[in-house]
Amino acid sequence: MNGSRIALDTVQAIAVLNDRPGAWEWVERFQEVYLPVPVVGELRFGALNSQRAAKNLARVEQFVAKCKALDVRLTTAEPYARIRLQLKRKGKPIPSNDLWIAAVCVENDIPLATADGHFKEVDGLKVVQR
Repeated sequence: MNGSRIALDTVQAIAVLNDRPGAWEWVERFQEVYLPVPVVGELRFGALNSQRAAKNLARVEQFVAKCKALDVRLTTAEPYARIRLQLKRKGKPIPSNDLWIAAVCVENDIPLATADGHFKEVDGLKVVQR
């Protein structure tokens, strides 16, 4: 996968932030690493909600600066609505933030690194498990 693009979900981003064995080395194999904006929000919330908010927020910001942001735009609403309806019809809803993460990845045709099995239910989303 060297030279390719990858987006990280929150769990994968936390693995990198927490220096889990092999996480950073795996991410570095990709030429472009993206963070969907909802992931950045979740990371910032987690930092602010922690016992060492200032320290953890600084770590989050350093990590975010090393990645490219996947912004949610007006055009992201179309894949969001399509994905949400598709999952509703399957009877397999997923959390709202994960819908936005999936939608922005589908819109930009960027695979998502995740360990969350519910992302496999999203038609058109390329899922990479680490």
